[in-house]
Amino acid sequence: MFTGIIETMGKLVRLDEDRTNLHLTLESELATELKIDQSLAHNGVCLTVVDIQNDQYTVTAIEETLQKTNLGQLRTGDWVNLERAMKLGDRLDGHLVQGHVDSVGVCDQVSSVDGSWKFEFSYAPTSEHITIPKGSITINGVSLTVVDSNSDGFSVAIIPYTYEHTNFHQLSAGDWVNLEFDMVGKYLTKLYHQSV
Repeated sequence: MFTGIIETMGKLVRLDEDRTNLHLTLESELATELKIDQSLAHNGVCLTVVDIQNDQYTVTAIEETLQKTNLGQLRTGDWVNLERAMKLGDRLDGHLVQGHVDSVGVCDQVSSVDGSWKFEFSYAPTSEHITIPKGSITINGVSLTVVDSNSDGFSVAIIPYTYEHTNFHQLSAGDWVNLEFDMVGKYLTKLYHQSV
């Protein structure tokens, strides 16, 4: 379980294909604090640490993960948002995030708004994936508040700190992002559809 509050970014230094799997090696200040078999969110995707060498560590994404997220589009040199799993008893500064990506979305537009940024995203609409104004959404692992919402898209406002300390500063129109919809909203939607 995660909070969507990004701790740091890691730089992707190597990609190794192994049949249908992809091993991603990242350089990060977190590497020396990690343990083998530890869960770590990468752009919102929960992956297991399989190797650690000094300031670099490796995780593996299987074919299903690559098909359902934007991890397969990463290239050497890209920056990835990182968050370690939350500790019980810690403050929950974001919202409950599982690290299980529901869908990929597309960044449609980025607008500078007098000291902040407005990002607009679209996704393939389904009855299970909904957003509401002032509700929560996770984009590339970042817990955010929805500004505007419709059946196949939404917008968020990004403050300078988030813009600079996550990979939002690299996003532009046409880029794919990982989306995890609000867990409470998903459960309520499922219950509603089962009762109808």
